[in-house]
Amino acid sequence: MTTLSSPHSLCFFKTTTANKTHLPQTQNPVKITSPHHLLDKISARNTFSWNNLIQTHLTNKHPHNALSIYHQMLLLGVPPDNHTLPRVLTASRCSGNLNFGKQVHAHVFKLGFSSDLYVISALIDFYGRLESVDSAKWVFDKSVNSGCNSVSWTMLARLYMMQNKPGLAVELFHRMVELGAEVDHVALATAIGACGVLKSMQEGRKVHGVARKCGLEFDVLVSNSLLKMYIDCDSIEDARAIFVKMPSKDVISWTEMIGACVKNGAFNDGLKLLRQMVKDGIKPDALSFSSVLPACARMAAHKLGKEIHGYLLRNGIDFNIVVQNAIMDMYVKSGFIQYASNIFAGMKERDVISWTVMIFGYTSHGQGEVGLSLFREMEKDLSSEIDQFTYATVLHACSTACMVEEGWFYFNRIKAPKVTHCALMVTILVRAGLFDEARIFIEEHRIGRHPEVLRALLDGCRIHKEVKIGKRVIEQLCEMEPLNAENYVVLSNWYADSAKWDMVDKLRETIRDMGLKPRKAYSWVEFRNKIHVFGTGDVSHPRSEGIYWELECLLKKLEDEGHRPNPDFSLHDVDEERESIQIGHSEMLALSFGLISTQAGATVRVTKNLRMCRSCHEFSKSVSKIVGQEIIIKDQSYFHHFKDGCCSCGDFW
Repeated sequence: MTTLSSPHSLCFFKTTTANKTHLPQTQNPVKITSPHHLLDKISARNTFSWNNLIQTHLTNKHPHNALSIYHQMLLLGVPPDNHTLPRVLTASRCSGNLNFGKQVHAHVFKLGFSSDLYVISALIDFYGRLESVDSAKWVFDKSVNSGCNSVSWTMLARLYMMQNKPGLAVELFHRMVELGAEVDHVALATAIGACGVLKSMQEGRKVHGVARKCGLEFDVLVSNSLLKMYIDCDSIEDARAIFVKMPSKDVISWTEMIGACVKNGAFNDGLKLLRQMVKDGIKPDALSFSSVLPACARMAAHKLGKEIHGYLLRNGIDFNIVVQNAIMDMYVKSGFIQYASNIFAGMKERDVISWTVMIFGYTSHGQGEVGLSLFREMEKDLSSEIDQFTYATVLHACSTACMVEEGWFYFNRIKAPKVTHCALMVTILVRAGLFDEARIFIEEHRIGRHPEVLRALLDGCRIHKEVKIGKRVIEQLCEMEPLNAENYVVLSNWYADSAKWDMVDKLRETIRDMGLKPRKAYSWVEFRNKIHVFGTGDVSHPRSEGIYWELECLLKKLEDEGHRPNPDFSLHDVDEERESIQIGHSEMLALSFGLISTQAGATVRVTKNLRMCRSCHEFSKSVSKIVGQEIIIKDQSYFHHFKDGCCSCGDFW
């Protein structure tokens, strides 16, 4: 801690007039921009006018000028009051002038304001920001009446928060309560915020109890703080309980709750809240829409995303960079890459998120080369700082485009590559069939025990049908993740492909005995504002007869043209699909429903929760040529744009 000097040891200007207040010295005297006649008009002992002039300079962000005005004020013998001193201390803080502020501190004692609550709070804020929180604590402890001053307590707690010491802020609040200090809504909000940073439900509930006793639980500021604290502590139910009970909700309340629902995957709940918010007469702001747009970042919700975009344009909502990024991300993830590109092209300013979202967008839609080209353009934009996430996206683009040299180049530019970057480099190598280089890379970086690296290696084995290497990788994954059912399913499929049915039965028994539940494959398509979901071999849909008839007709046409189904499932992760005929796979059922439900020439959009099998991928390519329609199928890895018998992924997925 820096020891504060006694007020009597501080330096002062000496004046020739004995009865005038001594003046604090400025390190860098600032030329006063105010006209001399204005100073002449307020030169009388009118403290109020001088205070307003000081405040004007503060408001205009000219703290040095505010200090000079204070200097002139003292020279003319105008006495400072308890409104002058806090403003001058603020000016000292904003200008970074610690010495000047210390001399003003001496004036506080000299002029008898050492017990004024607002002056003391300003001193605490000044020392806490320019010197140390310990110095601020010293001022707090030495001040008369500080024990009952909620403002001083709260100011000190905020300083602890600024120095990333939320635990001390919470301790200070409890001490404040024990000493009987007045607890107001700002003090509660500060303490609740500290509990949220700590992610401590126990402490949060204690402060919540204090708010309830003080009758401030449903003050809007306190309720919003409680809402955010419970969300930060991953207790969505507690947050919802507060939200429901709030007698008065503002835009912050609604936005917090909407964001919490969306982040927890409750997309429909988030959208319902937005509708209710508008119905209740609360106008959503830019942050509200940024919070809800991720709920529309799905192919099945693209219409809602477009509606929100239109609402923003019609109602003149602040179209800031955060909102533009959210809209762009929504279009990328809902399958409308061209719409996202249009938003990006029209942006007047871009940040690193803007560039990264667009690079990821092109890559996930099979346009890795375009993504890399965009990154090179980003590098020329000196205002954008390239971070770890952007480099990961660039490596992903290199893997999609099968550009090994570029991948090495960008990987070597990462100062401290993480496992994610290494796994992407492995993906780049194995997709190009460079398994020996991938093995050497894994050994050199000692990353062979990371599941994401092994899965990257397994992807290459699946693409290049390296069945032996693939089997070893799967066995390693089973050893490292004994409770991951998908690993056993892939191994079971490998044995089935090799006709080792005894091992298939053994693995199925292992999965059953361990109580593991492999994920089932589902696909869905949106039609007339309803989501139609299909499972493998599903016959529950009211139009099942027409769906299967359409698929059988398509299959017959393909057979007539020489198309033969590809039964390769050896490294696939859904065992149930092996036992189903090809047209019983979930994405094929959803595709057939889309074809018989949409107008000729319309794009059919399907989403699958897992990776497409090779057979369905080949089938979709051929169907797109026969029907003359674009088919977009989004699986867990990519958007597959099937058109004229080709796929945007280039058969690498």
